[in-house]
Amino acid sequence: LNVVLVLHLSLHMLLNPAVVQKPWKNSQGLFQDGDVIIGGLFPLHYQPPAIDHDFTQLPHYNPCTGLEYVPLQYIYAMVFALEEINHSTMLLPGIKLGYHIFDSCGRPPWALQSGLFLCLCVCVCVFQISYLSTCPCLSDRLQYPNFFRTIPSDIYQARAVAQVVIRFNWTWVGAVVANNNYGYMAVFQEEIQGAGVCLAFVETLQRENIISDARRAALTIQSSTARVILIFTWYTDVRELFLQLVTDRQFLASEAWSTSGDLVQNSVTSKVANGVLGVATRSSAIPGFESYLRRLHPIHHPDDEFLREFWEVEFGSPISTLKVTYNVYLAVYAAAHALHSLLCPIKDSSSENNISTCSSPKQIKATEISNKTGSLDCERCPLELWSNAKRTACIPRQLDFLAFNETLGITLTTAAVTGVTVTTVVFVVFLHYRHTPVVRANNSELSFLLLVSIKLCFLCSLVFIGRPSVWSCRFQQAAFGISFVLCVSCLKVKTIVVLAAFRSARPGAEALIRWFGPGQQRGSICLLTCIQIIICTIWLSLIPPVPRQDLGFQGSKVTLECAMVSVVGFCLILGYIGLLACTSLILAFFARKLPDNFNEAKLITFSMLIFCAVWVAFVPAYLSSPGKYTVAVEVFAILASSYGLLFCIFAPKCFIILLRPERNTKKYMMAR
Repeated sequence: LNVVLVLHLSLHMLLNPAVVQKPWKNSQGLFQDGDVIIGGLFPLHYQPPAIDHDFTQLPHYNPCTGLEYVPLQYIYAMVFALEEINHSTMLLPGIKLGYHIFDSCGRPPWALQSGLFLCLCVCVCVFQISYLSTCPCLSDRLQYPNFFRTIPSDIYQARAVAQVVIRFNWTWVGAVVANNNYGYMAVFQEEIQGAGVCLAFVETLQRENIISDARRAALTIQSSTARVILIFTWYTDVRELFLQLVTDRQFLASEAWSTSGDLVQNSVTSKVANGVLGVATRSSAIPGFESYLRRLHPIHHPDDEFLREFWEVEFGSPISTLKVTYNVYLAVYAAAHALHSLLCPIKDSSSENNISTCSSPKQIKATEISNKTGSLDCERCPLELWSNAKRTACIPRQLDFLAFNETLGITLTTAAVTGVTVTTVVFVVFLHYRHTPVVRANNSELSFLLLVSIKLCFLCSLVFIGRPSVWSCRFQQAAFGISFVLCVSCLKVKTIVVLAAFRSARPGAEALIRWFGPGQQRGSICLLTCIQIIICTIWLSLIPPVPRQDLGFQGSKVTLECAMVSVVGFCLILGYIGLLACTSLILAFFARKLPDNFNEAKLITFSMLIFCAVWVAFVPAYLSSPGKYTVAVEVFAILASSYGLLFCIFAPKCFIILLRPERNTKKYMMAR
């Protein structure tokens, strides 16, 4: 078991989708092995290198520059606390805490890169404790159940600053805020409502454009009549703002910079910062920490790149305030006490002072089941089983497939049965009126065969529903492929008949229709369908789909599915159907303007457009759907395309036969 304690990783850094490709061995950090690894992220540098955005290669982030002394102090507060705990006989006795510390650079790409390095290094990210993340949004236990912090939410400092403004009767105030969630200006504005306080302006500073943003904010401050300026941002941003020589204003400081010793070291910023009024977090002395800092030397820590860089830049930098450093110290101890409760729950009455005994995490197996309450020795359930609610026994995992008795299965089954019923009704209507001009004019034999094939398409969708078996997995794709080829072949031949009939009406082309008479029509449909039958036979004989259990993640449902050992056969089935559909669409499109007494091409064109649209949309939906929803997508595509063919081709004819019988005459048809 390894534990990650991320001491500082702002919310906007977590949400940034940057891709990190930098090798682990080239990363800069501070490392110490141990039984439990504590991870730390600190904004140690503030100047990112230039990034190549020409998108000609994978992103590569070089180390940042511009060492910050205060975050360096935070790092050694963490190391100091860990060394104290490792020497303690009361807290985690027998457990050695190690650390992996990285620089986040205070920027999303570098912070995400360092966070990924931590995960690669210690494998498991159990919880996070922040010493500096003050966003109120992080208090939401539903969204962030594993996030904790040793610094108050911004809500409290926003309310405090608002009360200061109201107390001093400052009614005209300007504001400069960070372009993120820090500061929570909404709370400040709520607090000053009704108190006679108005905001003259609100300027934002973005870390990536801090120089230009600071210059713009400085110009706004100087040109404004507001004499009181509230600044909610990080101390390095304030430093850039004050370097613009913003004078003759009363500044209200947030806790991030109100006590920053960094601002008084520069003659320009110290002059501007003189007389600042602000809020600060509570702090306390860390016994022995100042002496520890003064003893640090690169000779004794040859692998410490951060310390070596500090000594190279400046020797003997003065120690600034410990207010945030103390939060880091508290965060490490909070993690240690949590680990103590986890690893040292048993009191040893035989030992002196009744000290807790700890179990090394290398020995606390995955906690799955145990028949003893509070036992440290647990057994992992097999993949096909999972633990019960009390974690005392392994029980079979729930099977998941597209069943007839669930809502989705019932809906699809109802749609399929309805389609079969409607197709049967249309077939009976056409059979009863088979001698009428509307039925005869559009090749009644092919119409009946087309209705049979559409009915088969509706029926084949039912094979996909239910528990997968060897028989159903083999039959469903074959039934689907052959039914739709038969259907599209009928439409293709119908369109060819329309074209042949029109061409044969021209002088000298009387024999054309005889070359494509009823025998040739049946033979063409049989040939086109036989090709699909051959494809299905070869596929199902060599590498057919087989029922398979997808175990997924431990503790999830077991998905029963028909797994395709090879997708080549399925792609050939779909490709052949698509080829016939496209050629039918092209032929119908060319024949759409032929005389109406022969022409069924307009209806075929529209039906083929719907058909093609459904199956083009099917491919990405099928590939991206998980588990049983993959089957549901295919069933939906079958039903949608079948209904499209049925209604587009046969609904206008049934309308004339049943509701407009006066149009169903030879005289009327010839007049058209």
